[in-house]
Amino acid sequence: MFLYLPYDTVLHRIHPATKIVGLFLMLVMTVALTEAWQQLIVLTGVLTLTATGRAFRNIRRILPLVITVMLFSCITWSLFKRVGDPFWTAGPLTLSRESIEFGVAMAFRLNTMLLSGMIFVTCTRVEEFSYGLRALGLPFPVSFALSLAFRLVPLFFSRIGIIVQAQQSRGLDLKSGNLVQRIPKYIPLLVPIFVYAIRDTDLLAMALESKGFGFRTARTEYLRFVFGWSDGLIIGMLITINTVIWMA
Repeated sequence: MFLYLPYDTVLHRIHPATKIVGLFLMLVMTVALTEAWQQLIVLTGVLTLTATGRAFRNIRRILPLVITVMLFSCITWSLFKRVGDPFWTAGPLTLSRESIEFGVAMAFRLNTMLLSGMIFVTCTRVEEFSYGLRALGLPFPVSFALSLAFRLVPLFFSRIGIIVQAQQSRGLDLKSGNLVQRIPKYIPLLVPIFVYAIRDTDLLAMALESKGFGFRTARTEYLRFVFGWSDGLIIGMLITINTVIWMA
């Protein structure tokens, strides 16, 4: 259910706050760059980080999505982005060298964002993510709510899978017919899905209340991370690169 891989790599040992800030600065960097060759350089750097964090196992799980994003972005932006002198026109569709370059750049940008997020969840546990948010100054209820989303989303999809398998074992046919014919068959599944979601939410609320959630403002930490010189070097390097890019 969870994408975290318990390896002992450099990315795993980095301070959680550094990972969060680094992810944000990487996303800002991809937005600042517009040329395809610039996005390719950043994407190559992200692939290097993927090897460093040993995240290729998770990358393989989303490889169809990566390929789909690449193809869809290249085709869509190339045909609908009106820029430069088109060498092919068919109604609202046009093709030009500039539009193709823009489409490739957008494909690299989206995949860079996707892979950066995958590297982050591969090398960061939910507890570390919550710790990093608090280290950055966010109040505990806010950091807890954000980290809780990381826990509940995979659990929710796991619950959906269990419900689907249970209904199929009772004779519900979800595979026969075309797409239009299969969609109405999923409607009866919405009732147990929502019932389990409400029940889990109610149990979570009672569990938090029984443990005195929010009763005290001062909290102790089970995890301890030291912000070292390497963390400062990483953040300083990313800030410098972003400053140079935005000022160029």
